[in-house]
Amino acid sequence: MITIQEVTKRTGITVRTMRYYDQIDLLPPAGKTEGGHRLYGEKEIKTLQEIQFLKTLGFSLQEIKEMLSEEGHNWFVGLKKQLGYISKEKKRLEEIEHTLNGLLNEMVFKGNIDIANIQKLIQLNQNNLDKREVFLSQTFDEKEMTLLDQLPNLNSADPDTLEWIALMAQLKKHMPKGAASLEIQRIVKRMHEKEKEMFGDNEEFAEKVWEIRKSPQKSESAGFYPIDSETLEFIEEAYEMYLNKEQQTLNG
Repeated sequence: MITIQEVTKRTGITVRTMRYYDQIDLLPPAGKTEGGHRLYGEKEIKTLQEIQFLKTLGFSLQEIKEMLSEEGHNWFVGLKKQLGYISKEKKRLEEIEHTLNGLLNEMVFKGNIDIANIQKLIQLNQNNLDKREVFLSQTFDEKEMTLLDQLPNLNSADPDTLEWIALMAQLKKHMPKGAASLEIQRIVKRMHEKEKEMFGDNEEFAEKVWEIRKSPQKSESAGFYPIDSETLEFIEEAYEMYLNKEQQTLNG
């Protein structure tokens, strides 16, 4: 038998915690000294280790108490239930992570946060996944559906998405200079290069995406981040200038 202080030295559990476990009848001591000091045996030490292990798995003290007190407790069911809880919590945290990425990228893209747009995207992702899949599957073939995964996602922090956001932010910054300006044409050139890197010569796919992008209704159905019509028209104008210049260069 060892004292509560010795338990603390062996396990790192504080005296206060040990007293609390006794108070809630989670881990009563094996006995007490004549002076009233708590004493613990190997059985209690083992139970304490079980308590700490179950805590790391996310079980509450009340749940642990019930698990340890029940004779023939079905550990499989208990652990499976906790795994289900952890899976749900993981999904919830991932959704929060995506939303935070979206807010940060929104600030880079527009210089501020449009909560309405973010909420709209969250609602689309949560409530209209089935409709979105139907719309996309009706618009794109099987090969093109795989290319969709490469499109920039505002709620992602992957390098390609971050570069697209940075390019869009620079484009909006220099829009007052006009579509033919050196700054805009450099940005459009890089956008075109990135399209080639991601989709190769699949111009039909790129055209489908752009047609959807230009339609607010179709963009919403596809779950695309909303971009105002003025910016889209400006991009189209700048692209046309860039591609015409490229064609003239090729023709000599």
